[in-house]
Amino acid sequence: MSEEIDHGHTVAAWTAVAIITLAFLIGTIGVVVAKPTIFWIGTAFIPVGLIVGKVLALLGFGAKK
Repeated sequence: MSEEIDHGHTVAAWTAVAIITLAFLIGTIGVVVAKPTIFWIGTAFIPVGLIVGKVLALLGFGAKK
């Protein structure tokens, strides 16, 4: 039980979360101002955040196994 548990406190995780949060913010603004184009731009950034997080993890910026 002395093994240290990592809860995603990595550059890869934080970057992915920041991009996805920004994407949701953009999408929400698009809904509030009734502009579907802005909503879809925000929606398009969600997979970008996932991809960036995965690439950073593969480059060694993720949790150590």
